[in-house]
Amino acid sequence: MALVGSSFLLSVADGKLVRTMDNDWSSWQDAHATFYGDKSGKDTMQGACGYGDLFKQGYGLQTAALSTALFYNGLTCGACFELKCVDDPNWKFCYPGVAPIQITATNFCPPNPAGGACNPPMKHFDLSMPMFLKMAPYKAGIVHVQYRRVTCVKQGGVKFEIKGNPNWILVLPYNVGGAGDVKNVRVQGSGDWIQMQRNWGQNWQTNVELVGQSLSFQVVTSDGAYRVFRNVVPANWQFGQTFDSNINF
Repeated sequence: MALVGSSFLLSVADGKLVRTMDNDWSSWQDAHATFYGDKSGKDTMQGACGYGDLFKQGYGLQTAALSTALFYNGLTCGACFELKCVDDPNWKFCYPGVAPIQITATNFCPPNPAGGACNPPMKHFDLSMPMFLKMAPYKAGIVHVQYRRVTCVKQGGVKFEIKGNPNWILVLPYNVGGAGDVKNVRVQGSGDWIQMQRNWGQNWQTNVELVGQSLSFQVVTSDGAYRVFRNVVPANWQFGQTFDSNINF
């Protein structure tokens, strides 16, 4: 299901990257796709979005690293895309009659000073090998694709991984449905709601001491959808733990 009217364009405001609403996500747009790693997908783990073991976190091999033109300094982490292989007149490797694949953005494909498919302004998806092989054979190496944003459908609730130390808390919300990419997070302990700041990827931080308090979260995704996850983290939480809210977008 396409997120009609929920795409974003890059602009600059107060020296920061900002995405503004665009109405084009329902239409297919041109890009290219390659793959990295082997069939196991081990090289796709971790990455610039801050996720860890993608199998344990529910993303599996249905993932991609995005070029600069799509990654937006990590703002697109967690977003879901539908891709279909399209043959070029002189580069025909797409398997005929194959249904589009769906992936989640979990990593960054960095530009190469010597030139490459992920260099700006190229729109590019670097897929796990198994996902690439659903569209074209290994020997193709690179293929022309068309893509569009789609709703993320996730199993189970949004999860919150807590890292850091008593003076600095880093929270990773993952397995986020709906738009998938989180644009704002607030946390509440025993007091008022606290605005968190994006650290990198989908990691959000605060310097407020919250150890020993049960935690609630407000999460807003890029389409403006809003959820409150009350008391999802018990007061006896420890750093390194993950908590399942059992609800999603």
